[in-house]
Amino acid sequence: MQRITRLIIVGVATIIIFKSTTFGWHSIFTSTVRLQPKDNMLPEKLKRHVVKLSNEIGDRNISNYENLKKTADYIVVQFLSYGYNVTFQKYSVAGKEVKNIIALKTGSRFPNEIILLGAHYDSCFNPGADDNASGISGLLELARMIANKKVDRTIEFIAFVNEEPPFFKTEVMGSRIYAKECKAENKNIRAIIVFDLIGFYSNKPFSQRYPVILGLFFPNKGNFIGVFGNFKSRYLARQITRIFKNNSSFPIASIALDFIPGIDFSDHWSFWKEGYPAVMISDTAFLRHKNYHKNTDTWEKLNYKDMACVIEGIYGVLVRF
Repeated sequence: MQRITRLIIVGVATIIIFKSTTFGWHSIFTSTVRLQPKDNMLPEKLKRHVVKLSNEIGDRNISNYENLKKTADYIVVQFLSYGYNVTFQKYSVAGKEVKNIIALKTGSRFPNEIILLGAHYDSCFNPGADDNASGISGLLELARMIANKKVDRTIEFIAFVNEEPPFFKTEVMGSRIYAKECKAENKNIRAIIVFDLIGFYSNKPFSQRYPVILGLFFPNKGNFIGVFGNFKSRYLARQITRIFKNNSSFPIASIALDFIPGIDFSDHWSFWKEGYPAVMISDTAFLRHKNYHKNTDTWEKLNYKDMACVIEGIYGVLVRF
C-alpha cells in the first residue's frame, strides 16, 4: 500500500512538473508598456481589412463559396489599387474554381531571386479575424508599403486559398499547388515567409502556453510575435529575427525544430515538402487565445497597434533581406 501511495505521489508530482513547463518561465516581470507603431495610421488600415473580411464578409471557404469569391475579389481590388499587376493560379476543387492570388514587385538588382510573402484567405467555418484576416491584412499593407519602394530582390505577395480543413495538408491546399509549381519551374526562392494569425497579444502573466518543456525557455506573456521553422529553415529564422530586431523594438522569439507539435500548421509546410526553407510568423494561435477556430474569433479582440509594430518589423526584413 505504501508503495502504491508513493507511486501515485511521484506520478502526480511528475504531471504537475511537466504541466508547469507548458507555461512560459522567461521574462515573467517584463514591462507591460505597449509599443507604438511609427505610422500611427497603420493600425486603422489593418483594422479596416480585418473588419471587412471577418465582419462584413464573414465565413469564407469552399462551403461558403460566394464569400470565398468576395474575399478574393477584395484582395484583388486592393492589390490593383496599389499599382500591382495581379495574376492567378486557378484550379478546381469539388467542381468549383478556386485561385491563389499573386502580386509581383520585381527586384532592381537580382530580379531572379525571390522573396515570397504569403497568407491564406479562407477561414475555418467562422469569422476568422485572427485566422487569418489578420495575416491577409498584414500581407496587403506590406504590399502597399513596398509598392513604390525600390527593392533588390523580387517580392511575391501571395494570398493562398484552401489552407483550412478539409484541405489542410492535402494536395489541393492552395500553397501545396503553388509550391509544387515553384519546384517544377526551379524558382530561385531565397526566403518564404507565411503569415498565419498575427493579431492577438496579451501582457497578462501566464497568458502564453507551450508544448511540454519549451516553456522553460520562452516568455511568460503572450506579448511577442513568433518565427517558426523546421531545422532546415533555422538560418532563415535567425536571419529574419536578427533583421526584425534591428528595425523594431517589438518582442520577437524564434524556434526552428522539426518535432514540435503545431510548428507545421500552415502554408509554410507546403514549401517544406518541396525542400524549401520557409517560416511562419504567428502569434501562436491556440497556445495563446481561446478563439482559435471558433465563432468568437472576431475583429474587436485583436490588437491593431501591436499588429502594426509587427508589420513595420517585417517591412524592414523585406527591404533589407
